[in-house]
Amino acid sequence: MKKRITLLIVFFLTSCVLAFAQDRTVKGIVKDKQGAPIPGVSVKIKNSRIGVSTGADGNYSILASGNATLIYSAVGYSTKEISVNNRNQIDVGLEEESKGLSEVVVIGYGTTTKKDATGAISSIKATQLENENPQSVADILKGNIAGLSVSLNTSAKGGGDLLVRGKSTLTAGSSPLIVLDGVIYNGQLSDINPNDIETVDVLKDASSLAVYGAKAATGVVAITTKKGKGDKPTITFNTNIGLATLAQNMQPYTGQGFLDWRADVMRSGGATATYLYNDPRNLPSGVTMTQWLNGQTGDPVDLWLNRLGLTANEKSNYLSGKTVNWYDEIFRTGLRQDHTLSMSGKKDEISYYMSLGYQKNENLIEGGQFSTVRARVNLEGQAAKFMTIGLNAQYADRDEGAIEADWNQLISLSPYGDMYNADGTLRRIPTDDNGLNARNPFLNTAYNERMNRQNTLFASLYTRIKLPLGITYQLNFSPGIDMYRTFDHASSKNPNVTTPGGSVTRANETRYNWQVDHLLKWNKTIADIHNFDVTLLANAEKYQTWWTQAGNEGFVPGDVLGYHNISSGIKPSVNSEDKVYTGDALMARLNYSLMQRYNLTLSVRRDGYSVFGANYKRATFPAAAFAWNFTEESFMKSFTWLNYGKLRISYGVNGNRDLRNPDNNTVEPYAALATLGSDKYQTVDGSGTASSVNTLAIGSRMPNANLQWEQTKALNLGLDFSFLGDRISGSIDVYDKKTNNLLVKQTVPNVTGYAYVYSNLAEIRNKGMELSLNSKNITDGKIKWNTNFNFSFSRNKIVSLALPADDPGNGWFIGKDIDVIWDYKVVGVWQENEMAEAAKYTKAAIKPGDFKLEDVNGDYSYSDADKQFLGYKTPRFIFAIRNEFNIFKNFDFSFQLLSNWGQKKEYNSAKNQPGSVGFARQNSYVLPYWTPDNPINDYARLSSGTSGTSFSVFRDNSFIRLNTIALAYTLPQNLINKLHVKNAKIYANVNNAAVYTRNWNYWDPENNGPTPRYYTLGLNVSL
Repeated sequence: MKKRITLLIVFFLTSCVLAFAQDRTVKGIVKDKQGAPIPGVSVKIKNSRIGVSTGADGNYSILASGNATLIYSAVGYSTKEISVNNRNQIDVGLEEESKGLSEVVVIGYGTTTKKDATGAISSIKATQLENENPQSVADILKGNIAGLSVSLNTSAKGGGDLLVRGKSTLTAGSSPLIVLDGVIYNGQLSDINPNDIETVDVLKDASSLAVYGAKAATGVVAITTKKGKGDKPTITFNTNIGLATLAQNMQPYTGQGFLDWRADVMRSGGATATYLYNDPRNLPSGVTMTQWLNGQTGDPVDLWLNRLGLTANEKSNYLSGKTVNWYDEIFRTGLRQDHTLSMSGKKDEISYYMSLGYQKNENLIEGGQFSTVRARVNLEGQAAKFMTIGLNAQYADRDEGAIEADWNQLISLSPYGDMYNADGTLRRIPTDDNGLNARNPFLNTAYNERMNRQNTLFASLYTRIKLPLGITYQLNFSPGIDMYRTFDHASSKNPNVTTPGGSVTRANETRYNWQVDHLLKWNKTIADIHNFDVTLLANAEKYQTWWTQAGNEGFVPGDVLGYHNISSGIKPSVNSEDKVYTGDALMARLNYSLMQRYNLTLSVRRDGYSVFGANYKRATFPAAAFAWNFTEESFMKSFTWLNYGKLRISYGVNGNRDLRNPDNNTVEPYAALATLGSDKYQTVDGSGTASSVNTLAIGSRMPNANLQWEQTKALNLGLDFSFLGDRISGSIDVYDKKTNNLLVKQTVPNVTGYAYVYSNLAEIRNKGMELSLNSKNITDGKIKWNTNFNFSFSRNKIVSLALPADDPGNGWFIGKDIDVIWDYKVVGVWQENEMAEAAKYTKAAIKPGDFKLEDVNGDYSYSDADKQFLGYKTPRFIFAIRNEFNIFKNFDFSFQLLSNWGQKKEYNSAKNQPGSVGFARQNSYVLPYWTPDNPINDYARLSSGTSGTSFSVFRDNSFIRLNTIALAYTLPQNLINKLHVKNAKIYANVNNAAVYTRNWNYWDPENNGPTPRYYTLGLNVSL
């Protein structure tokens, strides 16, 4: 009986085991928290390679045993593990991945989470801005990072210069270091396709920067590109077209307005009767034709046009009613297009991301355009259990050879001139006035030829090896090669080219650089509360350029082949310049965390650089930072409204080695050395034959064995916070930076035999504050609303200069801001009833309508003693606010405002003084001007005087810009499922939609010329 019972138990248990072990088809649907199906979710059997993905409707089906565990994972969602437990139907809901403190940020040669970071680091994900279709890295960053300013670039190429935490150098480069996928990048940002970017992290304080040592004092922008994800290949096509239009009009005078203005030009400051410049067919009351003729004879209209200074063809065109609208001829609506096709995925041990992009932008100005082809390949594979190898590579082909019409001629051109000659060729000077500076703005566009082509290749090849004791070794090799072709042909057909037979220059440059990084990393957690993260680095680098230029002119029999046949000229020239520098570094960093509550970072880097003097080839850059997550303390648990709080403090030393040649803004690798120049002299040999002999002569630069890099010592205090259920989060940082050994190009006495020397002779202090706020205003319902706000200011002052005195020539004053304005203060305009007072300025020859300058010392003469500090050329405050709305799940709407406030800018147009040529021989923008009948106090008369001295007018150019407006519509899933499409989105946006200024009446407040407004319509589809 016992045997039977035992057999029954064994049979029952075996049946259960077999039932659980037997494979079965498990089906289900995966949805998000709103109940919408999620396509592309990976469903895998744990501890096996068996897996499937959900379809467009979120459904899946997989063959699994009854005791298996299924792993559900998808990009942007938290991974979930569920036991089958002998079921055939399992429906799953996935939560969106927790953001915020767990997000990964780049810290230099590694990553960490926001919670564990000890430095001042700001981040932005490119996907957050994809509806705005950023055209460059600068567009991604603009207005989205506190403490980072991005200048306005109105060219077809776009982009803009980056500046982190204000200016802290006088002559060295101020652009931040660019780190691309973990390695230092020396190329142009325009070669990086924004569609390839995953995240951008900006490192700002000394501790986070110290791992880059001599290169980091101006900040670091770390760009991380996309990697392969998901089991199945994902093909994404992002395409858009757009228009570039003028955002602000600055019309010149045309037609009758031009003649009226020109009459006022002739009247201004003159002693003749004002009615002499009136149209004789419409004389003022009380003025007779005899008075108007003033003793002259002939046709009154012809006399009047002569008095206005019109030339023969201007008069002819006036009489026939013919005008040229130069404004409409020069400016246009430019067409823009940008297309990127990418494929990504991950299969077993290999992940991949590949993309190909094409961009072509026309400028606002006729002839102007920029185009580029960009390609990227990111591969990573597990070669063995202990070894991973990878490649990140990008290639770009840029074409910047377009020749724009010369829009600066706009105010030199008469509307009564002629664009063409009688034979249809372009007229060199539209008014045939050889004494005028005006030229037809289309001459170079029509006749000259230019090739400006750059091909660049940048790659990072790496291998990562797991060693015993939890140590990882990584080797990075990062080569980059840039090839430049700059060919120019000034054609003999161009009537403005004075060289008979034309001229050509043809330059080729190759830039090659490489870096090698040896990285040892060790991460260990002891007793669950002590975490050690150690990074050791050994680095070497080399940068080399080869530049060759050939030129010729006077081509015989002609220059029809342009730069394609350079040998046929009669005056050849050749030039070349090669440069090379090397560097190396050792770095160690320790990140220590206690109970994930107290975090300490210690780092030191030792840099070597060949550019600097023999006595200072190396320097050491230490740093330390501490962070306290105080909300983890038990005594903080009662503050239920406060979700997270972290205090940070850091101090460190960074360097700036970016010494550049001011003539061409290229790296100057021999700044510490003297230069020798080559020359020739004539000699006669024993037979009496004359010949030339080469010789060397001392150049203009004196050597300096003590030349070294600039050093910045910086203290940073920060607070990160989140409260009210994470509805409001943000950070506050204050900093104090002191930069010494500033690089200065110092003039030396002629007796030395040299003209200048590069030295370290100045010091600057820089202080500032940054605030970032994120708020979730509406989180539930059919409308969601988030707001991001950032605010910053930076104040600097010069502590010392090369000499213990100010340097007014460069505008540098001890104790003042680098960009302080030092000039005469304009206090109004001299009126007719003030001429008795004006006559006391015996050297000024002041007339009514001239600007009145403040005479500080009251000596009735203007000198440097009367100049004052009038303000600053850089903003006192910078802020930006972004609002993002999600409406009915499918609509996304956002807009961004950004502002520079408190700065001033030159506004010499208010002087109404064009210079030596004079208004009588050109045109002008339609701007106010003083006349006896219009005695305004903020604009001078036409052709005004200088009050006996040289000065500039400055006006407040503070502004608030509506930088972007974006709307996107995500097509419903049930609609695109029928098309076998994973995701599809239509978007439209406007960039530089509007701008508000307080007291600026010229072109855009950030730009002294035409500024574009962009309209874009695009489609983003994933398969």
